[in-house]
Amino acid sequence: MGKKAFQKPKGTADLLPSDSLKWHYVEETARLLFSDYQYHEIRTPLFENYEIFSRSAGDTSDVVTKEMYDFYDKGNRHIALRPEGTAGVVRAYVENKLYAPEEVKPYKAFYIGPMFRYERPQAGRMRQFHQIGVEAFGSESPALDAEVIAMAVDFFQMLGLTDLKVAINSLGDATSRANYRQALIDYLEPHLTELSSDSQIRLYKNPLRVLDSKDEKDQALVANAPSILAYLTPDAKTRWEKLQAYLDALGLDYEIDSSMVRGLDYYNHTIFEIMTNMQELGRGWTTISGGGRYNGLVEALGGPKTSGIGFAIGLERLMLLLESVQAPLPEAEPIDFYVVNIGEETDIEALKLVQAIRSYGYSAERDYLDRKPKGQFKAADRLHARFVLTLGPDELEKQQINLKKLETGDEQKVELLKVYTALPDLVEMEKGVEN
Repeated sequence: MGKKAFQKPKGTADLLPSDSLKWHYVEETARLLFSDYQYHEIRTPLFENYEIFSRSAGDTSDVVTKEMYDFYDKGNRHIALRPEGTAGVVRAYVENKLYAPEEVKPYKAFYIGPMFRYERPQAGRMRQFHQIGVEAFGSESPALDAEVIAMAVDFFQMLGLTDLKVAINSLGDATSRANYRQALIDYLEPHLTELSSDSQIRLYKNPLRVLDSKDEKDQALVANAPSILAYLTPDAKTRWEKLQAYLDALGLDYEIDSSMVRGLDYYNHTIFEIMTNMQELGRGWTTISGGGRYNGLVEALGGPKTSGIGFAIGLERLMLLLESVQAPLPEAEPIDFYVVNIGEETDIEALKLVQAIRSYGYSAERDYLDRKPKGQFKAADRLHARFVLTLGPDELEKQQINLKKLETGDEQKVELLKVYTALPDLVEMEKGVEN
């Protein structure tokens, strides 16, 4: 029997260096842009107590009922791998008392990292997937809602995505939602037996979740359901109109989608999705980010009454999109120097040289396979080295080294000492030769 070939678990991916370079660029773009808006990075555990998610996402959500990776650890604690980022950030906000009077309000944070859901893997949808998300706590202002939406649009535009559409809706306050909940039950009850089994269960527990059903029959039934916007209280309606005024002032294109609900139970007032026209993938409009306001979540996890708003972006789907529209993503950089060493007596000097070159902030490589000079030159070519430094026994004896610029073929002998003491001058001198 041959050796067993191990494979990664279903729904996971290896991110090889050529890909991680592109991911890093997207993540760094987020870090730089979000800091302009005064959002700072928070890192929470990859697993939390199960109750953090069952309380925040809601017992009836797909995430909790079907998709969560949960288990009992050796201390018999009920643990879950995080299926989304918001709940952990809220738990950290409460546990670390970031609501204290001396903290700047709103408290703004962002996260980047892996999440876990047990679902059917497909393009852009994995069991271990990655999200970039932001959260802002402590302000009720619809101006903050507008800023959060604008920041998400800003981010996509910085990455080179232009064909964007923003869809917004309001779920209103608690009274609006209670009134709408009853209206929805009244509308759907006569069709109870026609609903999917999932929606039948949800109808009385959380009827808004029926609007989010992927079942075709359910979708047909809810197509003519009443709109939540007709049930907004006067305060919620005023807030909703202010949000639109702010978005208009920013010149942001948006459309109102009164049938939109978010997949988690803690949202209220503003919810939104950002879509892009993915004609390249033959998909039409596809959601690439979603979020909204969640005024009850901090309280649900043991904190004081605090409003919050945020959004999340799925990185796998975003990377697929960027590749498909040929957005400008970085490729592997050529290295600056490759040191070719000939003869065993030059081995120690070659090691010292690459270290000295790196100490100047240049990238450098050498041979570690005892290859002949020809093989070393081939390696330098494969790495697209800008310069090759060749050191043989004669050069070592004369304390010289051969410096060659691969692009032009220009080469010259230079003092070995200069590589250690004045390498930037040698690089500038080569630029002068080229010009």
